Amino acid sequence: MPATSASPASSVQRRRRRTHRLLATAAGVLTVGALTAAALPAGAASAGEGRGGTWPGHHKGHGGGKGDKGRYQDVQLLSFNDLHGNLEPPAGSSGRVTHLHEDGTTENIDAGGVEYLATHLREARKGNRYSVTAAGGDMVGASPLISGLFHDEPTIEALNKLDLDVTSVGNHEFDEGARELDRLQNGGCHPVDGCYTGKRFKGADFPYLAANVLDEKTKKPVLEPYWVWRKNGVKVGFIGVTLEATPDIVSAEGVKGLSFKDEVDTINKYAEELQRQGVKSIVALVHEGGFPASSAYNYDCDSPGAGDGVSGPIADIAKNVSPQVDALVTGHTHAAYVCTIPDPAGNPRMVTSASSFGRLYTDTTLTYDRRTGDIARTAVKSANHVVTRDVPKAPDMTRLIDQWNTLAAPIGNRAIGHISGDIVKDGTESPLGDLIADAQLEYGRTLDPETDLALMNPGGIRASLTHAASGGEGDGVVTFAEGFTVQPFANTVNLQDFTGAQLIQALKEQVSGANEAAPKILQVSSGLAYTLDLTKTGADRVVTDSIRLNGEPIDGAATYRVATNSFLAGGGDGFTTLGEGTGDLVGEDDLTALERYLTANSSAADPLAPPAADRITIVR
Repeated sequence: MPATSASPASSVQRRRRRTHRLLATAAGVLTVGALTAAALPAGAASAGEGRGGTWPGHHKGHGGGKGDKGRYQDVQLLSFNDLHGNLEPPAGSSGRVTHLHEDGTTENIDAGGVEYLATHLREARKGNRYSVTAAGGDMVGASPLISGLFHDEPTIEALNKLDLDVTSVGNHEFDEGARELDRLQNGGCHPVDGCYTGKRFKGADFPYLAANVLDEKTKKPVLEPYWVWRKNGVKVGFIGVTLEATPDIVSAEGVKGLSFKDEVDTINKYAEELQRQGVKSIVALVHEGGFPASSAYNYDCDSPGAGDGVSGPIADIAKNVSPQVDALVTGHTHAAYVCTIPDPAGNPRMVTSASSFGRLYTDTTLTYDRRTGDIARTAVKSANHVVTRDVPKAPDMTRLIDQWNTLAAPIGNRAIGHISGDIVKDGTESPLGDLIADAQLEYGRTLDPETDLALMNPGGIRASLTHAASGGEGDGVVTFAEGFTVQPFANTVNLQDFTGAQLIQALKEQVSGANEAAPKILQVSSGLAYTLDLTKTGADRVVTDSIRLNGEPIDGAATYRVATNSFLAGGGDGFTTLGEGTGDLVGEDDLTALERYLTANSSAADPLAPPAADRITIVR
């Protein structure tokens, strides 16, 4: 869904739809989850040098030292997830994490940016000669302009420089389809936009794992299902999966020809295969996550009991994945947690997630038993660390960012509007959600004056608009790059006809069916209003009698012209009714609609104020 070329306006139109060791930094802020400690013999310290690992057809040339002794060997596992091409420090709330102090007060800490992430990871590896770095998917996709404009080649180059060893695929790795993902893995210039820098794109020098993503014709994984890190007799296997529901949240074109299998069944299958190969230490990289009890990254996930502080899909997955798997690195929900969740045998197992956008990384110590070849799980320790911005920037990352920004600047620096304050995407109904819905309604009426309303999916809004300048444009100026970061998918604005009964049903699908456990509240255009009663359950949470359009009740038999993006028009995010509209009319991409709205409704002298976000009345 994100991506495009480096050539100016025409290229934009071609965009497709789409631890044992705790790092002591000035952050000092971390959370530790540790399994019940068991006494280990002396000699569990690290030895040897370098990093290593292979997967079929590839070789990573990090050497290892000799002369390792002792039964137990600590292996450092550094991990992160959901980078989404955020090479530069993300702005606003997307660039902060919440720290919980012992007295119960909280503090927001600025975090993220690969210049700082590289420094933190490199510092963390010092003194840890057995160190492997893994990721939990969505490294690319829904990316800011600096990466998305170039089909995420800049992010792959940055990950290579970060010495990432392995990652699972996420749902966003399929935004542009399996063929484009294969190009990111293996290299080559883009088939439409060519080479951006005059050099052939080399691709990732780490493996993407896609154990549960099968080619419908061959019935085989589209990429390698697992990878084994090896060093001086130490072997740790990594199995990578994405959520089975990926087709529900990615455009149909992106997953064409693919099937997505159950996460637990797939992990268990390949855990058995690794065991047969003599690999007893196994980590699952799972692009599926949970919902922590606290938004603070350093809350105690195991209070009052193991894993009690996290709920959602990953909790069920963790409870059913084979005991042969020793740890789960997860993602997708952009949450932060370090939890111990019992495996099916009742033994504690570490489950981690490092938020998103490179704001955190997890440092986990896996104590490897050379006698058994397995992890001594009673000695596993883990902590989330903040990627603070009070450390030196990594010069190689600065050069990479400068290079790509130079190419993107002619497009990205163009002003498209002015705002009087932050317009945030946060909340059940958000000011930015209202603005985007209004923009699509206004654009829809240029296609068909009879357009009645617009609906916008919250997951398609990737960042807030901040009043403070992100560069040299000045406070309050919205640049094309900032707009791209908000809506990077290049979905088209589609008009469809629905009966009033269908419209009511679509609103109820926000809180029922596929969305009952985790509601997806559509952002609505001006004139549409209703009550959301969260004290009720299922579809009843949308109070039917409260739904009004321009003050009038919805007529179940009448026809309404509705603007949505192409993702929703295809029934995405569980809104099956929105995939049943008639009288389709396809317009330009949604970013164009936002740009035109901002340009027409704001100026330096009269900036646009944040909408009130008062269209949905919420009862709690």
